[in-house]
Amino acid sequence: MRSLDDIRDEYEFLEGDERYRLLIELGRELEPMPDPLKTDATLVRGCSASVWVYPTRRDDGVLHFLADSNAAITKGIVALVVAAVQDRPALEVAETDIAALLEPFDLKNQLSSNRTQGVPNMIALIRETAARIAAGA
Repeated sequence: MRSLDDIRDEYEFLEGDERYRLLIELGRELEPMPDPLKTDATLVRGCSASVWVYPTRRDDGVLHFLADSNAAITKGIVALVVAAVQDRPALEVAETDIAALLEPFDLKNQLSSNRTQGVPNMIALIRETAARIAAGA
């Protein structure tokens, strides 16, 4: 997965439809999420499309997220959110201001409100899960 900085550098040079294409491409680059993990427990509430996020804790203590969506652009947004925290320690993920890291993408002005309405819920789910894992570590 590309780093958020690399994605941002590319995104800044693009406009309109090119940005949509980049988001779709990012979604396609997500590591496949096995269907059995797409359950009610991993479903992000409040998204117009179906979005699933599943954290795994590696032996070295970092969190690795599997995520998916049934909508191409939404899946790209999911990829952005995951790129902000992928393969980092649980405590660091819990303390990361993901929304601030996504601000340069100006998603609220680039995409319809339907496409971005679930982003805060996605972020909250990731941070709360990371905090729970960090507390149990």
